[in-house]
Amino acid sequence: MARPPSPPDRVLLPTLVTPTLTKAELAELLFERLGLNKRESKDMVEAFFDLIYATLLSGDDVKMSGFGNFNIRRKAPRPGRNPRTGEAIPIKARHVVTFHASHKLKGVVQGDTPVSDDFE
Repeated sequence: MARPPSPPDRVLLPTLVTPTLTKAELAELLFERLGLNKRESKDMVEAFFDLIYATLLSGDDVKMSGFGNFNIRRKAPRPGRNPRTGEAIPIKARHVVTFHASHKLKGVVQGDTPVSDDFE
């Protein structure tokens, strides 16, 4: 059985040069680290996000151990104000997606917890 390629000298987390991590970059990392072909990598990333979308749309929470939770929250209607004119306008009730980072992720981001080999 072929051994997966060794991890590249590339950091998974966004940097100042690349402040965001895109789906294309995730697919590229799967290709580099796991040895999947590019099509499989892209399909896997798309399937992952499709699953998250579908779960949230069904009203369920998405919980990722060691990373955080995505929740759908209902916001009640409230009075608002047009910032240009100062005119009062009603803001309708709506649903929003919230994300709460896990303690483990918060610790890594704050520098309190050393980054494990899984993140590098």
